[in-house]
Amino acid sequence: MLGGLVENKYATLLSLFNTSIKKGSTKEACLASRAIGLLSITLGAGSSSHETMVESHPQLSKVLQTWSDASKMISALDCLAVVTFVGATDLAETEVSLKAMWDVIHPKSGSNVGTVRKPRPPVLAAALSAWTFLLTTIGSWRINTDSWKEPIAFLSTLLGAEDRAVRMAAGEALALCFELNLLDISPSEDADDDTGVPGSSKGKLFLDMQALKAKIAGLASNLSAEAGGKGADKKNLSDQRDLFQRILDFVKYGECPEESMKIAGKRDVLRVASWSELIQLNFFKRFLGRGFLKHVQDNGLLQDIFNIKADKAETLSSNDKKIFRSGEEKGRALKLNKDRRLAQERKNAGMFDE
Repeated sequence: MLGGLVENKYATLLSLFNTSIKKGSTKEACLASRAIGLLSITLGAGSSSHETMVESHPQLSKVLQTWSDASKMISALDCLAVVTFVGATDLAETEVSLKAMWDVIHPKSGSNVGTVRKPRPPVLAAALSAWTFLLTTIGSWRINTDSWKEPIAFLSTLLGAEDRAVRMAAGEALALCFELNLLDISPSEDADDDTGVPGSSKGKLFLDMQALKAKIAGLASNLSAEAGGKGADKKNLSDQRDLFQRILDFVKYGECPEESMKIAGKRDVLRVASWSELIQLNFFKRFLGRGFLKHVQDNGLLQDIFNIKADKAETLSSNDKKIFRSGEEKGRALKLNKDRRLAQERKNAGMFDE
């Protein structure tokens, strides 16, 4: 990997890439957006990736606000998702990017005036995917469930969209909302408002959320068994059925999706066992393409995200592998001897104290 070189030159590279987004052709802007995302992943979490996010955010947001060429918008959405995922240091920074994406998904909620624009299906699917990917990072932060009724209700309407990619992206977003408990309102806590009057707005919110959960479960059930019809894309239809069956199993029985893939050699296996992890895995695989395996093998950021401990010996020659293994064994033996010696010293000290 070129981590050292990139770390030294990232500011220069970032300036060039931002200029390409601002002044370059559509193709150049798309490539520059992708390059910024790759730059952020290569830099990893830290001050450099935070600066990358801060410096690129204005240009990427402008692309989304001006509703540029579809391919340019899709590239900007992917890039904004990646740089915020890697570089954001608090919830406020993440929320700014989430709002920029949501304004593409549901333009009526945005600040634009005049005629409300409707995103084309590829742009809408990309915006949903980017928004969902970024939403996986807010799990550890405080979430106000009251504010999620409208977004979740809108996402549920997209399950009836004509475009299959939009339906699937909306389904993944809703699955994550279930996992983050964004639809869960406690009736005991929310049945009354501050005035103590039963049947308050919060009590109504609980009932609304329960009805919404039932609606989503019903739609997921229908989509998991959708008939193909003449001329249907069997591969995409199969993917849709599988996705919504997983969603249905999670909503009804709490069964989390599980996947695994071999990274290198016999020991390194990447495993995911939640919607958050699966969404992150699929997004990075799509963004990095054929470079995904190489990044996972060498990139500390991705290894931390997916909790991978790489077996360094797998990349060595047979002779070097023996030396490496021998060194490992020797290191373990030395550590064991040290632990035993310290334990004996503590034991002896305890005897003298008595």
